[in-house]
Amino acid sequence: MVTLDLRHVASPAVRDLLHLVNHPDFDRAQQQIERLGGCAEPVRLTGRTTTVDTTTGEVLRSYTSSAEPTGSLLTTCGNRRASRCPACSRLYAADTYHLIRAGLSGGKTVPDTVRTHPRVFATLTAPSFGPVHNCPTTPGGDIRPCRCHQLHDPTDALLGTPLNPATYDYACAVLFNAHAGALWARFTIYLRRELAARLGMTQKAARAVLRVSFAKVAEYQKRGLVHFHAVIRLDGPDGSTQPPPPYATVAVLTDAIRAAAPRALIALVSDAFGERELTWGQQLDVREIAAFGADSELTDQAVAAYVAKYATKSSDASGTLDRALFCRSCQGRGATVLPHGTPLPCTACDGTGQARPLPRLAVARHVRQMIRTCWELGRLPEFDHLKLWKWAHMLGFRGHFSTKSRSYSTTLGALRDARRAWRTEQARAHASLPEPDPTTTLVIGHWDYLGSGYSAGAALLAAAVWHRTELERQFTAEGGC
Repeated sequence: MVTLDLRHVASPAVRDLLHLVNHPDFDRAQQQIERLGGCAEPVRLTGRTTTVDTTTGEVLRSYTSSAEPTGSLLTTCGNRRASRCPACSRLYAADTYHLIRAGLSGGKTVPDTVRTHPRVFATLTAPSFGPVHNCPTTPGGDIRPCRCHQLHDPTDALLGTPLNPATYDYACAVLFNAHAGALWARFTIYLRRELAARLGMTQKAARAVLRVSFAKVAEYQKRGLVHFHAVIRLDGPDGSTQPPPPYATVAVLTDAIRAAAPRALIALVSDAFGERELTWGQQLDVREIAAFGADSELTDQAVAAYVAKYATKSSDASGTLDRALFCRSCQGRGATVLPHGTPLPCTACDGTGQARPLPRLAVARHVRQMIRTCWELGRLPEFDHLKLWKWAHMLGFRGHFSTKSRSYSTTLGALRDARRAWRTEQARAHASLPEPDPTTTLVIGHWDYLGSGYSAGAALLAAAVWHRTELERQFTAEGGC
């Protein structure tokens, strides 16, 4: 065995990489990293699994993580945020694309006839909580001066920030984000009511002949507020497999959406600012989705790609953070409670409840104020259920970034199960194992969480894998063969 003298190597990461490369079982370590496809924060597991034939008791296959070079099994993190893991987020975006596309064009258990159903692409935005710097345009598309009398460049950091921070309603801005999911639910209720009214039916009669299906994704605007892009479709009572009645047209759906959006509201009462109502903004866009191949910019494929792009983004797109700010030790409370009820200040965060002090965050002043407002409102009893301190890094938004109704199309879980089954079959064929019989094959496993991330050297290998994968993807996209 040759001992390496790496004292002359200045970089710790390179030293670790050289140790890994010279490991006797480096090929297996590299194989694990390659299999992850460049995942940035893999999960490390320890444990074992055994496949047994229940009729004979024969052990068909066994695996233990202790046989791995690192003593653990690496699996992908599955994070949808592109800022956290580009590799896993790209896979999430691909799944979302196929989910949306299936609900528009068919496939993935959805019949092709679904493309004949009335469907629109709607965007619901947040209201104004005070004037902000923006880039208004003329009807001809030319940029006009902002209210501050300046022409802002599209990359100007001032865009989306208040003209007068002292009068900007930060409290309602944060609470709008926190209630955006509930506001969407109210909108869908009123949408069904408006559809029934326009068809001259009771709501019960409308449900017997009509179903509203949708898939939506949240996007952050530059001002730090979420708005929703949604595909909304009309089906028969059985969902995507059945068309709606002929009188349920795109025009009826569009008119119902425009009527339902202003009716959805949530009333808030607080000693801090009195009574307020949260509603959607006046900017409501509803456009019909054309069939694939039609002479239109808003086709099935374009809408699916657009929604998938925003499904992997988070609040970091508006200049904020992609990780929680609360202290894990005290769960953001600033103190732990002893058995007899006495609070003990948390030493990890010095009683602030924050893993990182707000003044030290590398974010714009507007974003920092929204985060600070989350923390201040989160201390009020009437908003304790919102857990705003937990979602401060999301500027108060605590909903799912992409959701769909039950009958819209397939599910992300079904797509992952299909991919898992395909990989299992590939591994079985590669190992020349017999095809298992589900009725007589039992898999017994025990796994424990060890940690997340690579060693410094393995991280360099993973970055190289991701870089190579990206080059191959770009080469293919540009028509390479």
